[in-house]
Amino acid sequence: MKKSLVLSLSIWLAFSVVLHPFLAQTDETTGDYNNVLIVLDASGSMDGTLKGTSIKKMDAAKDALRQVLQQVPADTQIGLLVFSGRNIKSDLLYPLGPRDDERLMQAISLPQPGGGTPLGAYIKTGADLLLRQRAKQRGYGTYRLLIVTDGEAGDKPLVQQYVPEVIARGITMDVIGVDMETTHTLATKAHSYRTANDPESLMRAVSEVFAEVSQAGADDTASEEAFALLDPIPAEMADAMIKALSSSGNEPIGQPRAAVAEQETIPQGHRQASPPPVPKRIRTSEGIRTVFIVVAAIALIMAKFRKRR
Repeated sequence: MKKSLVLSLSIWLAFSVVLHPFLAQTDETTGDYNNVLIVLDASGSMDGTLKGTSIKKMDAAKDALRQVLQQVPADTQIGLLVFSGRNIKSDLLYPLGPRDDERLMQAISLPQPGGGTPLGAYIKTGADLLLRQRAKQRGYGTYRLLIVTDGEAGDKPLVQQYVPEVIARGITMDVIGVDMETTHTLATKAHSYRTANDPESLMRAVSEVFAEVSQAGADDTASEEAFALLDPIPAEMADAMIKALSSSGNEPIGQPRAAVAEQETIPQGHRQASPPPVPKRIRTSEGIRTVFIVVAAIALIMAKFRKRR
């Protein structure tokens, strides 16, 4: 009896030491929300007109985004990151989070073209925001970087450096080339590339990307049987275990994939407003399978210990 008590206390102590930091934090966002971070080119060339029309590229892009984004499902979180733009003080015009149509439409309408095309740097910035969100959601959900641009990057070495790592981290990259003379370099590197030479094709391209987002979310269904296996475990303990087992691979792009503390502050230059509160919900993922293995291993140890008695 004494040995059994010692073993039980030892196991509990081990879990307490490992999981205490996670149990103490209750303000993390959980759920399997789809996340789309839009990187919008507001360089000077976006002030030009689409061929054969009097419509400016930026105006066509804004109109396509406004119309499509008002139709996306509520479980899709949106962020808007704009590079260049002569009138913007913060490049993160809409923080990644739930859709607030009034704020989002204002953010889309704001930027006026002006400046260069630091696309490589903003691929990293957008991907880092998605990775930070993935850490908060404990690995649940989907993560997508949508780039809308009309030109090649002014920092091509950074594109070459960052894009393979972004894709390797499990972030889907979609690119829309707006009325470009030649096919964009990212066409052979991203998951999808669409050309848009007129307002209709631009609208269609944005719609197709978000249709894929919705389909990805529909395919990620929960398993009731898996949750039934967690019933004997206290809810807070199971939640903390899942978080501990799904926190890897979310370091900023360009940093070694080592155990580093999650960066909670937005990079300098961003002024991120607090998004509207998100209702909490949890669905199953690969991390839960690992939890089952851990629990099963503990149960097996306990069973063998009792047999020896």
